[in-house]
Amino acid sequence: MWSFNHTASNSPTSFVGIPGLEAAQIWISIPFCLLYFLALVGNALLLILVKAEQNLHEPQFYFLAVLALTDLGLSLSTMPSVLAILWFSVHYIGLDVCLTQMFFIHALSSVESGVLVAMAFDRLVAVCAPLNYTRLLTHSTVACLGGAAVIRGATLVAPLPFLLRTLPFCGANILSHSYCYLPDMLNLACGDATFSAVYGLVFVFFTFAVDVVFILASYMKILATVIKLENQDRNWKSLHTCACHLCTVFVFYLPLISLAVLYRYIQNTSPNVCTSMSNAYLLMTPLLSPLVYSLKPRQIQAALHKQFWVQHVIAGE
Repeated sequence: MWSFNHTASNSPTSFVGIPGLEAAQIWISIPFCLLYFLALVGNALLLILVKAEQNLHEPQFYFLAVLALTDLGLSLSTMPSVLAILWFSVHYIGLDVCLTQMFFIHALSSVESGVLVAMAFDRLVAVCAPLNYTRLLTHSTVACLGGAAVIRGATLVAPLPFLLRTLPFCGANILSHSYCYLPDMLNLACGDATFSAVYGLVFVFFTFAVDVVFILASYMKILATVIKLENQDRNWKSLHTCACHLCTVFVFYLPLISLAVLYRYIQNTSPNVCTSMSNAYLLMTPLLSPLVYSLKPRQIQAALHKQFWVQHVIAGE
């Protein structure tokens, strides 16, 4: 958790750590460091595989590479502040740096949600219009969808730091997380934050809410198409191609929705629960997405085998 200790709007921010467990933070840092390390290595490995392997130069794996790059950005956005608390008991950071961190967290979350929509569209075309897959999902289409997700995220989030920068912050200003999060910042503003709060709701609607609707609509269409197929084996294969994407969608949206519910009933929520959910929200997706995609698609498994096992054997000879 963080807090603002001065009345000026440019006051420094202070980290409070994990409430009630300050003495054990050095031990808590060990699993956190391991999780961050696995998230960084896993997503970097996916990027390397997609770049190195010719048979992974397909739309779904290009989207996967963008997802991995976004997850790397999310991990790197929160890692400095979290580890600064746990390792060095560094409890202060400037407001401008805090707002910059908030921008990257929310912008990258929006980008990730947009990429998940693009991946849902990829699965929709693959299942419902397989003969038109290569015609519809060209390299330019993939680039446009990925670029649109990035532009949307950056454009919609960009005004928020400037809006918050004009508000005064005063009092204890204790934040609930180890990083800057928009609802926390709005709760701590001493002035009228109505416009910023409304804009935040507009941002959520035009990103996560719209994206969830598109993903649900895509899978309703996929399910309707699969049900019409007479071949049961083909039914299973069609659904199996969507398994990894569905797992990633649940991993991304469940902590996000849970955190939103906690904020709605935060007065009855334990600080430790809030801190744990906030860290799960931004750490579990970068951690689990590479694991999900390394266990399921045969192309990824074959690429891992080729890049590491085969080359190791050749090097040994």
